[in-house]
Amino acid sequence: MSSIHIMAKPSSSKCNIDCEYCFYLEKEKLYPDATDFRMSDEVLEAYIKQTIEHQKGRDHHEFSWQGGEPTLLGLDFFKKAMKLQKSLAGKVPCVNSLQTNGILINDEWARFLAKHRFLVGLSIDGNEQHHDRYRKTRTGKGTHARVLKAIKHLTQHRVELNAMVVVHQANVNDPKGVYNALKSYGIRHIQLTPLVERKAQEIPEDNLILVSPAYTGKADVAKWSVGAKEYGQFLCDLFDTWKERDFGKVFVYNFESTLTMKAGLPGNSCITAETCGNAVALESNGDLYTCDHFVYPEHKLGNILDQPVSELAQSDQLKQFGMDKKTGRSVDCDDCSFLSICNGGCPKHRFQISSDGQRNKNYLCDGYKMYFSHTEKFMDFVLENLN
Repeated sequence: MSSIHIMAKPSSSKCNIDCEYCFYLEKEKLYPDATDFRMSDEVLEAYIKQTIEHQKGRDHHEFSWQGGEPTLLGLDFFKKAMKLQKSLAGKVPCVNSLQTNGILINDEWARFLAKHRFLVGLSIDGNEQHHDRYRKTRTGKGTHARVLKAIKHLTQHRVELNAMVVVHQANVNDPKGVYNALKSYGIRHIQLTPLVERKAQEIPEDNLILVSPAYTGKADVAKWSVGAKEYGQFLCDLFDTWKERDFGKVFVYNFESTLTMKAGLPGNSCITAETCGNAVALESNGDLYTCDHFVYPEHKLGNILDQPVSELAQSDQLKQFGMDKKTGRSVDCDDCSFLSICNGGCPKHRFQISSDGQRNKNYLCDGYKMYFSHTEKFMDFVLENLN
């Protein structure tokens, strides 16, 4: 494993809204003695310095800021980060991405993000009805109107913007409505993430109610999760709308990823990659985990203040985590005609019973088969013409 991508969480799990479906809010339970969830200057400098050292020899350095809500750290924190990058990277450019709920984005934030050429992933789940069902303030009010204000500020300053869309029970049955809403807001880059979580019936030892696939206790799929065939139909219907009107004009990350995999090229999505382990999560205190969807005690790699990123990236634990995706996939995948473009999907969703009795089949398998079958002819046609 030559290089890893680090998703830094400078505010840890702290957020200024209270999304009902958020998988990360409860991660604060992993640090019951913590009094401050803000990333310290020491961890910030270590993150930037070690990332640059780890990516030595590349034509640019990549930094990713997520949450929680990273803008809670304030502009001064990110101005400090930009100064550190400039002083430590020398002439090698630094590329930054920020994933945000948009609540704090104003004109000053937008100017800063534009100046430093941030790629912004903005969480928005469609129109007001789709979005406000789960994405609420701590007083129970919807946040959609405030996200639209963020879009206005960002577009005015020409900040590169991606819509990060969670597909859940409030929008899964209205794919055209979701797509048309995003287009009406001026969004031309879209990434769709299916919401699938399991809730433990009893509180586990780590106190985390939203459990990993390895959890053997009793757990139920959360009520806001999508069904496999629901998600498959969502993708098919949205694909048809996109294909008829906006092919080459609007870019849907999920469709691009499928096309890339069908071309036999390295996937741009960890979900469909053959192995995992290339995208790790950095908590605000310096703890490094194998993936931000696997922030559980057993998946902690170490702390970057004790052991540098370059060493942690070569750890046997991370290598094993990466290979487990390939070696631990369902036996049912072996005879599937879509294996080369799916690779069993995200390990986080592998908790269904396979034909051999193992609990390692992807919960969304039937939905993915619907989508791959529905889009196969068009994808082949595009590749043939490109060739």
